[in-house]
Formats: sequence, C-alpha cells, structure tokens
Amino acid sequence: MAMRTSRRFFLFYGLRFFRNISSSGSGAFEPPPVVSSRRVVVTGLGMVTPLGCGVETTWKRLIDGKCGIREISLEDLKMNAFDRETQLHTFDQLTSKVAAIVPCGTNPGEFNEELWLNPKEHRSIARFIGYALCAADEALKDSKWLPTEQEQKDRTGVSIGGGIGSISDILDAAHMICDKRLRRLSPFFIPRILINMASGHVSMKYGFQGPNHASVTACATGAHSIGDSVRMIQFGDADVMVAGGTESSIDALSIAGFGRSRALTSKYNSAPQEASRPFDSGRDGFVIGEGSGVLVLEELNHAKNRGAKIYAEVRGYGMSGDAYHITQPHVDGRGAILAMTRALRQSGLHPWEVDYINAHATSTPLGDAVEANAIKTLFSDHVTSGALAFSSTKGAIGHLLGAAGAVEAIFAVLSIQQGIAPLTLNLTKPDPIFVDAFMPLTASKEMPIRAALSNSFGFGGTNAALLFASAPEN
Repeated sequence: MAMRTSRRFFLFYGLRFFRNISSSGSGAFEPPPVVSSRRVVVTGLGMVTPLGCGVETTWKRLIDGKCGIREISLEDLKMNAFDRETQLHTFDQLTSKVAAIVPCGTNPGEFNEELWLNPKEHRSIARFIGYALCAADEALKDSKWLPTEQEQKDRTGVSIGGGIGSISDILDAAHMICDKRLRRLSPFFIPRILINMASGHVSMKYGFQGPNHASVTACATGAHSIGDSVRMIQFGDADVMVAGGTESSIDALSIAGFGRSRALTSKYNSAPQEASRPFDSGRDGFVIGEGSGVLVLEELNHAKNRGAKIYAEVRGYGMSGDAYHITQPHVDGRGAILAMTRALRQSGLHPWEVDYINAHATSTPLGDAVEANAIKTLFSDHVTSGALAFSSTKGAIGHLLGAAGAVEAIFAVLSIQQGIAPLTLNLTKPDPIFVDAFMPLTASKEMPIRAALSNSFGFGGTNAALLFASAPEN
C-alpha cells in the first residue's frame, strides 16, 4: 500500500514539478529528446593535409594518385633552440627520414602560416591549433553556418581532439631549463601545448557556447571526436557540432620516439613517396604525418530547415578496446571486429549494404594484416565476391595520428557524395592474405556508394568505427 501511495505521489507531484520548471523560461529544465528521433548529418567539410590545404585540393590529388610524402630536412625537426652541431647529430641518429608534411606558402592549396600563426597576435597558437582553425574555417564556410544570434551560438559546440600536442614546444622549454634560462619561458607555453586549446580557439573565434570538448585517444582521436559529437547532438546537448582532429608532431623528439618503438618506416628513406605502403608485402612501418580534418555535424531537421547542403548521414559509431597490448593489436582482430560490428548494429544496416571501407591500415606489418582479416571475417561473402571496395589512403598522406580519423572520415563522406572510392597507393605486391576478389583498390574506382565505413585504431588498444550513409531524401 505504501509503495502504491509513493508511486502516485511521484506521478502527480513529480510530473507537475517537471512541467512547472519546463515552462519557467530561460534556463528551465527540459527533458532530453529521444536519441533515435535526432538524426545527424554532415553539412560542412574542411581539411589541411600533406596533399594540400582545402578539401577540393586534397580530394583531387588523392583521386589522381598523388603523394604528399617527402624527405625531412633539419628545419622540419623544429630544433631552432639548439646549435647546428646538435641538430646535425640528431638528424643523423634518426632511423626514419621521411614524413608527410603540409605544404606551406601563399599559393593556392598551401597553408598560409601568416593567416593562422601570426606571432604578434597569436603567440598562444601552436601549429596544430593553426591547422584546426584553418580546417574549421573552411568547414563552417562550406556549411554556411556562421550564426550571429546568441541562441544559435549557444546550440553550437566544438569537439576537436589531438593525439600528442606540441612536442617541439616542450623540447624547447626543456632546453631552456638545461641552459638555466627558465625566466625566458613564454607565458603562453601551457596554452600552446594543451590539446583542448584547438577546440578552445575555434569556440572563442566564433562565439560557440555549446559543448567544448577534446578527445585524446591516440590515432583514434579524430574518429572519437566525431562519434562523441554525434551523440551530443542525439542527446540534445547541441544542434550543431564542429568536430574533428588535428596534429603537428613532425619534430625530432616525436620521430625519435616512434622510431625507438619500431613503428616508423626506415627502408625507404631514399624513396619517400614509396615509403607508406598499406597492405603491401614490402611495408615496414608508418610514415608520420600532420594536418587536420573538421566536419560540421548537424541535427537533420535543423539542417533541412535552413536549407543546408547535406553530404551524408552519420548512421553508426562503434567503439571497443583490445585489452591486450599498449601498441599492438591482438592477432585475432577482435577489437576491430567489435568496433565495426557495433557501428553496423547502431546503423541498422547489414554488412552487404556497405560499399566502401576506408581502412586504418597504417603500413605496419602486424596492424594491416590484423585489420584485413577482421574485415574479411565480418564482411565474409560480401568481401570474397568482390562487391566490397576497400582501401587505405595513408599511402598518399601518411599517418596523421590524432587527425587521421577525421581526415579519413571526410574521405569516406566524399566517396559517397562523389561516387568514387579512392585507391591505395604503393600497393605493388599485395600481402599474401589477399586472394581472389579479396583485394584492396589499387586505382580509384567510380561506383555508387550507399554506405561507407571508416576505421581508426590507436595505441592503448582503442578502436573506433564510423559508418556514413547517403544523405536522407527530402
């Protein structure tokens, strides 16, 4: 009897309480919307990559089979605080001397440092933040979402993550300590190295006061940032999210660190453009890269009501952990399979409805093989029949670490919108795991693509899979 009374009390007074505060005006409590009722679409794209600055430039060069990898120079190592002898000695010790570097300059398709890294006005902005500002600016202009009303700004958030941050700034600061010059340390040192400052600067530039978030999940960062943003929109935290990843860690310490872990390629120092070879028998490690990818994600009805161009819909987001090793995936590929399966399950699509997969495949001996077998296991007959197209675009752009998942998600979106699946560069002798129709693309392929999957896996055994599908019909 007491239980029934309590239940009646809550139903009457509790619901009455919630109704009252729901109608009380500004700042009132409102029940969150049902997740399934809020669909999320992509309405803007922005990129800074080793193939160039801008989506159009990068995509065209990718499809044409161009490569953004070159030999590194002393200037690329960002060791300005050190004397020439130390720089040369450091360079000689590096086992990997190739990198995928963003072309900088004032020509079309180049990253103009003066626009984003002006030392007089932006002393707190490191290069990885500058890349994010540039990519976000392109994405927002592409989306035509530059709100002036405060309510719209309140409903727009930012989630741009990074994998490492500005290691070169940390190296320079450590050198100051060794030289007993700590008083010369910039007061902007901390804001320059904090990964969440990419989101912070974008938020401040445009006045966005929705969620201000930054994922840090190694090489899965960009994908997690996008997936987390999708859920923020689904749960009503925002109507629009500026989401993606950014990275600029081509410096002496980062290259030396990855080299010591035997993750980087070292065979192709004399042939840089052949160094990143996903799925190829001659692969021996990844090529470190830099850049940024940013997407404007939007609640479907919000996008339709303002007449926005819709590239694709985000249908699924799957996550998993390998629970195995700090840098290596388990040979059974269960972590990758779980992430892809969860993305499919959330999307409501069957494996045979996916037409293209942008694989994470970084060009490491173990990682590529594990992912290939995971794809074959999950997609089964769809793979062996040759109906599923898949590739790794890292042959062209290297491995962008924290930005990789976002840039490759954009490639997946463009594959749907353009009807083109991009190639895998440098795949001259496919790994023996590939047989018959189970083969990565070695040339860009024009084909109708209804749905595309983008995989991202990171150190620590963190995995993410994003599933995009054709834009909803009006």
